Amino acid sequence: MIGPLDFNPAKLMQDFYTAQQKLQAGLEALQKVGDVDYGATQKELVWQDGRVRLYRYRGERAPTASVPILICYALVNRPYMVDLQHDRSLVRQLLARGEDIYIIDWGYPDRSHRYETLDDYINGYLHACVTEVCRRHTLESINLLGVCQGGAFSLCYSALHPERVRNLITMVTPVDFHTPDNMLSSWTRNLDVDLFVDTLGNVPADLMNLCYLTLKPYRLFLQKYVSFVDVMDDPVEVENFMRMERWIFDSPDQVGEAFRQFIKDFYQGNKLMRGDLFIGEQRVDLRNLRCPILNIYAEQDHLVPPGASKALKSVAGSTDYTELSFRGGHIGIYVSGRAQREVPGAIEEWLRKR
Repeated sequence: MIGPLDFNPAKLMQDFYTAQQKLQAGLEALQKVGDVDYGATQKELVWQDGRVRLYRYRGERAPTASVPILICYALVNRPYMVDLQHDRSLVRQLLARGEDIYIIDWGYPDRSHRYETLDDYINGYLHACVTEVCRRHTLESINLLGVCQGGAFSLCYSALHPERVRNLITMVTPVDFHTPDNMLSSWTRNLDVDLFVDTLGNVPADLMNLCYLTLKPYRLFLQKYVSFVDVMDDPVEVENFMRMERWIFDSPDQVGEAFRQFIKDFYQGNKLMRGDLFIGEQRVDLRNLRCPILNIYAEQDHLVPPGASKALKSVAGSTDYTELSFRGGHIGIYVSGRAQREVPGAIEEWLRKR
């Protein structure tokens, strides 16, 4: 039997009144936020090739590290995620620990870039940026930090140009693209990517965003906006939310030929793991990775499952290999409070020992 409903008209009216007040305060907070800014740290442009730019961050004090770090971000989102705001910045935390940080900004491709390949990105732009940082510091090699797809690029680059990379750090980086829990790989396994790219040219950013959002539709389409109602009367929380939304939807189009190759060779062919990947005319053999490697993965990552990242240990040639697990997700590893406490310090400590 179903018991009588616990219906309290007075409490119901109070809850309704409280919700009404919260929504009113939220609307007022939204009107005051305006266009949110992003980036906590000053940076200067030090090199440019068309849309691709290399920046050097400027901390509050001069760096003490003798070897700089170059951050290679993914193509699918903007790189300011690593320096999103004052209290959520991997870059700012590393600078505070004395590191010298550079970052590659891939810019916004247009139709004139449609035929650029992975060779153009890795042996072209990335190599030019590494060379410029080496030149500026009179060094033969530097520290390279690759993020997600940028981590895959960094693995390829370090295997092809081992003399240029002193230490390699990979963050939420896929290596084995055929782990059973890799949803993106399952989706793209039977995609006719030739027809896809030949039809679209560059892949529209809105289409890519829709694909990523539908990986977790309840969480990303509904739950986060419902949860936002609970904090929308707090101007600081509203600004944080809007800043994150701006980053999510501030996505460049994907260069057609590079996208074609990445899907076919990485997601469909799993060639990076198998050792038969070619960038240009050079074969990428991860056994050529001789430098120390710090591989950081997120335990609740729905885009790069832990197993996809941890596979690096079995194929890398380095005898100095370290794994660091982070209790969080693909984005939380940069912006969560736990990440701010754990990740920068672990990176700095690892580098200091080398």
